[in-house]
Amino acid sequence: MNILQILPELVVGGVETGTVDFSSKLVERGHKSVVVSNGGPLVRQLEAAGAKHYKLPVHKKSLFSILRCIKELESIIRQEHIHVVHARSRVPAIIAFFSARRITAKNIETHLPVFITTCHGYYSRHFFSRPMSWGRFVICSSNIIASHMTGDFSVPFSRIKFIPRGVDIEKFNFTLPSAKNKQYRTIGIIGRITPIKGHTFFIKAVSKVIKAMPGTKVVVIGRPPEAKEDYLKELKVTAERLGIIESVEFLGHRHDIPHLLSGMDLLVLSSTGPEAFGRVIIEAQAAGVPVVATKVGGVTDIIEDNKNGLIVEPHNTEQLSGAMLRILTDRGLADKLARQAREDVEKKFTLSAMTQKTLDTYQEAVSKPRILVIKIGALGDVILVVPALRALRQRFPGAHIAVLVGVESRQILQGCPYVDEIIIYNKVFVKQRFSNFIKLAVNIRRCAFDMVVDFQNTNRSHLLSYISMAPKRFGYRNKKLGFLLNYGIKDFNVEVQPVCHQFRVLNTLGIQLKDQRLELWPSQDDFIGIDKFLSWQWALKDQHLVGINIGGSARWKTKRLPRETLVKLCDQLSGLKARAVLIGTKKDVETAVFVSARAKSKPINAAGKTTLGELVALVKKCKVLISTDSAPVHIASAVGTPVVAIFGPTDAARHKPPGENVVIIKTVLKCSPCYKLDCRHLKCIKELDTKDIVKEASRFL
Repeated sequence: MNILQILPELVVGGVETGTVDFSSKLVERGHKSVVVSNGGPLVRQLEAAGAKHYKLPVHKKSLFSILRCIKELESIIRQEHIHVVHARSRVPAIIAFFSARRITAKNIETHLPVFITTCHGYYSRHFFSRPMSWGRFVICSSNIIASHMTGDFSVPFSRIKFIPRGVDIEKFNFTLPSAKNKQYRTIGIIGRITPIKGHTFFIKAVSKVIKAMPGTKVVVIGRPPEAKEDYLKELKVTAERLGIIESVEFLGHRHDIPHLLSGMDLLVLSSTGPEAFGRVIIEAQAAGVPVVATKVGGVTDIIEDNKNGLIVEPHNTEQLSGAMLRILTDRGLADKLARQAREDVEKKFTLSAMTQKTLDTYQEAVSKPRILVIKIGALGDVILVVPALRALRQRFPGAHIAVLVGVESRQILQGCPYVDEIIIYNKVFVKQRFSNFIKLAVNIRRCAFDMVVDFQNTNRSHLLSYISMAPKRFGYRNKKLGFLLNYGIKDFNVEVQPVCHQFRVLNTLGIQLKDQRLELWPSQDDFIGIDKFLSWQWALKDQHLVGINIGGSARWKTKRLPRETLVKLCDQLSGLKARAVLIGTKKDVETAVFVSARAKSKPINAAGKTTLGELVALVKKCKVLISTDSAPVHIASAVGTPVVAIFGPTDAARHKPPGENVVIIKTVLKCSPCYKLDCRHLKCIKELDTKDIVKEASRFL
């Protein structure tokens, strides 16, 4: 793979050193490693390891600089054929995200660069921190950071990758504290000199140690940012005021950390704010240097108090000085802590382990796309999308496939082996306020989809596709907002069946229509529930059941069979020794009661008395289903039940369900198909001869 990492600068620090070490491992394993930063002293070491460096001012927060860097980074991504863009800081993440999103490809098969972030800090909740949550995966080095990103930035847990930092233990010579024959003890602190690192707290505590153990040396390694130069002066003043300035040495930036650690008897991490991890801790532990650290952030993921180090509360100078004295005066304790710490580093915090876990994350991001399918239409429309879902699963076997469906349709996909996640589109909630639509869009965006297949083809669905920020968006450009689909196609006004219509979109993904079968997956509990229901209705086990759909969409009054027609069907079917089963929703209960009261054949009234899963099981138990063009027709086709499908205002050529045992009945009129929701004469339905319907149904009895 070709990997690009981006961070502000390559100065000495945990993030920067880790980037260089990781790059060297990438090159060792045969990958291309590219790093973009504003440069720094570690560039020479990076390039010596075989990685490539580009210098860009990605550390600047000015809008003009960010926009310029986005364009330049896009050029680098194209030039180096980058597969993964890995951002390690906030402003670079903004630049990297939009640079990666600007990459498009004429060839659909081309893999677009995947954006990944690693959170190296406990970020405040403002705009510049948000891009760290936009990664396809968000890598966190500690549990505290993972909780922070899920809780404060709403990153789904499925996108969090817990990968602790690692060190190249071969660079550190492990020596037990008791083996260091020195006349004096050396205490060290390593890190940027900023207030959050607690240097003032450290200086005050270490002064007590020096008084108790004269001759103790203190080394402070690191330098302050340009804006914090005065803080370093304050530390020196504090050390002078406490009378220990002669014992404290400020070394500034150093590249020879392993060498410096070899001369230490104790390392202190005195941070007062949340630490994302604390790389310097595992470096010290790899070298056999005992550690005292404050109980902040990810420190507790590394140190187990009194087992591989000592932990104290932040700001508590008494605790800190006491812990330091315990280790310096008890060589047995120091050796015990050092041995256990080294063992833990070898098990959990090696550079090789971190590299492998990160590469596994890259591979998953590249090879296992996250796909969103949008189909928020009626129940029957969702059933008709099953062949497309099956084809997508076959084309992308390792993908995470989610489907956005309406509230009424969500149950129909339960148990579907081709779907990993169902996202609910509550039409009532969304239409109440535009802000509710935005909430839904934001939640979809947080899922970090790589691809959206929009089968709904409305302006709203196109907008949702775009807001998802998925790099690839497929569908028909047949609405005003169709241009938001960057891989959209033109919809020709040709009458084709829905499944074929959907596969025209999938053809752009190289997926051909080979299997039109509809499928549904009623559970065992659904069949048990229906068996109980039928037994209560005195249905015999060998009795032929014929389902009759008495309802339909509330919008389509023209698709409903008249009540008198339903009564005739029930009684005529009884002459074939078949018993009618009235199916419908709770809205059809009144019609069902009317038909049951008028029909002499005592049909089974199941309208509004079953769950959706039980309805599917019931239709499967029927010998044949009689229904107008509505969802039960597609349910029957999906479970293999023969169908007598009645078409009035709609065109059978366009809406006939796939399957062999499907019989079409329609009245030939000049006005049909009209696709009217209401009609004053309704001849296409009222002029149907029930004997013709029963005759066709008898073929399957």
